[in-house]
Amino acid sequence: MKAAYLMRHGEAKNAFEIRDTEKPTITPSQILIKVEAFGLNFADVMARLGLYRDAPPLPSVLGYDVVGRVEEVGDNVKDFVVGDRVTALTRFGGYAEYAIGEQGVVHKISETLSPGAATALSTQYSTAYFLAFNMANLHREDRILIHAAAGGVGTGLVQMAKFKGCEIFGTCGSEEKIEFIKGMGVDHPINYRTRDFEDYLGDEKLDVIFDPIGGNSLKKGFRSLSAGGRIISYGLSSMNQAKSIFAKIKVLWQFGFYHPVQFLSRSRGIIGVNMLKLGEERPEKLTRVMKEVIKMADAEILQPHVGGEFQVEELAEAHAFLESRKSVGKIVVKW
Repeated sequence: MKAAYLMRHGEAKNAFEIRDTEKPTITPSQILIKVEAFGLNFADVMARLGLYRDAPPLPSVLGYDVVGRVEEVGDNVKDFVVGDRVTALTRFGGYAEYAIGEQGVVHKISETLSPGAATALSTQYSTAYFLAFNMANLHREDRILIHAAAGGVGTGLVQMAKFKGCEIFGTCGSEEKIEFIKGMGVDHPINYRTRDFEDYLGDEKLDVIFDPIGGNSLKKGFRSLSAGGRIISYGLSSMNQAKSIFAKIKVLWQFGFYHPVQFLSRSRGIIGVNMLKLGEERPEKLTRVMKEVIKMADAEILQPHVGGEFQVEELAEAHAFLESRKSVGKIVVKW
């Protein structure tokens, strides 16, 4: 089979090479999937840049989500047969013609669901569900801020927050994206390139902030919380913008320093989420989340937006597009 290997860290145009390799073999609890397409995630960009410490050593095959058909099932796997169309989470290895998924994170999907929407449900929308309903526990009329609201996780969070009846503030980086998130129902769209969200809020306070950025964004967010408020921190995209070691140290410093007494006295909190770690230690939680997300998609409560489709030969272009922050929604790469 063929797989797209990450050969070196750095710019997308020099990073990947499509190679022939052995088809993976499965254990009794696994499912082998003939991959139709795989999704891109910002963690892939961080891994390509050498900034994701959980990534496997080079040369490696990245990829957290795939859509395709069941090629083989393990002896202990139930409810799947060869030929089923599925979406699945993979712990790396998704950038390949065949990929492995544990049975708990492989789910059947309809024949009509697009590859981009299917992979978005596996990763971005499952992430959004866990953040919104497990960690933040959103309620009607909560006032929430979603950073990167036009991104893959951001669009999922917006749809889930609208479903719960929240008042939504959302940031993005262009007027085109402002119009996009307005159309999704964001009540207060903020172009972070022209208006600082803390300045926009003024004296208003928030119940929940979803922050994939880190650095100074998190520190300002903590100041913007009301009593009972919490920040759900699930990424460090600000580190991607820091090109030198000194710039990275500056970003880390900008997070600020916190003590439990601050949380207690102000009744505010910061919660960190690493979905890869969650999948390693508590895979049953991912199983439940994915089932709920697919139910909500079947009910048309969730409607993933696909922002770009590429062929595998265009993987570098797909990575560069995601890294540029010009993309909206999910990016998918087809074989």
